[in-house]
Amino acid sequence: MANISLLLLLLCILAYNAPTLQAAYASSYSYDTKPTTKNVVDSCWRSNTNWARNRQALANCAVGFGKDAIGGKYGRIYVVTTSFDDPINPKPGTLRYGVIQTQPLWIVFAKDMVITLKNELIMNSFKTIDGRGAKVEIAYGPCITVQGISHVIIHGISIHDCKPGKSGVVRSTPTHVGRRLGCDGDSISIFASSHVWVDHCFLAHGADGLIDITHASTAVTVTNNYFSQHDKVMLLGHNDKFTADKIMKVTIAFNRFGAGLIERMPRVRFGYAHVANNRYDEWKMYAIGGSANPTIFSEGNYFIAPENHDAKQVTKREAYDGWKSWKWRSSNDVLQNGAYFIQSGWGSCYPMYTRTQKFKVSPGSMVPALTSNAGPLHCIVGKAC
Repeated sequence: MANISLLLLLLCILAYNAPTLQAAYASSYSYDTKPTTKNVVDSCWRSNTNWARNRQALANCAVGFGKDAIGGKYGRIYVVTTSFDDPINPKPGTLRYGVIQTQPLWIVFAKDMVITLKNELIMNSFKTIDGRGAKVEIAYGPCITVQGISHVIIHGISIHDCKPGKSGVVRSTPTHVGRRLGCDGDSISIFASSHVWVDHCFLAHGADGLIDITHASTAVTVTNNYFSQHDKVMLLGHNDKFTADKIMKVTIAFNRFGAGLIERMPRVRFGYAHVANNRYDEWKMYAIGGSANPTIFSEGNYFIAPENHDAKQVTKREAYDGWKSWKWRSSNDVLQNGAYFIQSGWGSCYPMYTRTQKFKVSPGSMVPALTSNAGPLHCIVGKAC
């Protein structure tokens, strides 16, 4: 009888603590699953139960500077059936075979898979990687390179534990094989490219940056992603002497910058960044930084400064003088736990969006709801995501 009583007591204790244990697990490894207020991107497609029959409709849902990124909207569906990778002679059914083709393709996955690339994945123009309906990871090897191309959408996949690529031969089109010098280990490297949209991905534990946007890349939107456990999160601009990056225009919206992040959310050089409705759970050095006179408009973000830490300032400028003229503005941001944003410059710095690029930015108080489904979604065919 005593044993039965003890067993019942243990069951009661476990039941009482189960929500706490589940919450702790979710906060450290996964994403929130409670009902949310959909942001403008998600409202465009997530309520449609027939999303799987018209996957290309997703291409209509981007906002900001990358609004016109169509990916493989006007191409056929290509199905990845295997995680195997051959960087020189990729076989049909592999991810690499799909992304190097010259015609537009909307790339989907037949099943859950972890793809460990043998060298960097060099994409071609007019491609969409769409992970909806499967759990897709690119991990433990070199990752994605978007170089000298346009119209790319990367949606709904996890990219983590990326490694530097080695010097060697890599195929970039069906007819071209080139020698690469190696890559730094970025999760996604966007280099001299335009019209790129990265949405609902999970990015963590890279060897270098999680997303790097450099060498005069422009017309880029980064939305609904979950970033975690990394040092140098997002870089915009090659270096302080590469003035061609003045043309860069990037929209960063509805993302969640989660636990274990240190800096560069983003770090900007020369160009323009509209940073809107993002949630910042942690930074160990700073959240938003830059050099070489970039323009940064922080609008409706939710900043939570770290506990018991000196890094309460959101911003960091890499400059000894002259930074007071840089246009760095904060509007409708929520600053929690002692966080503060140092503004500078004068005159308007609102994004000069076209009518189709423009989107409603909510007050920072709404950001926890708008970002609570950041990262890959659990989409089931026949049901709304």
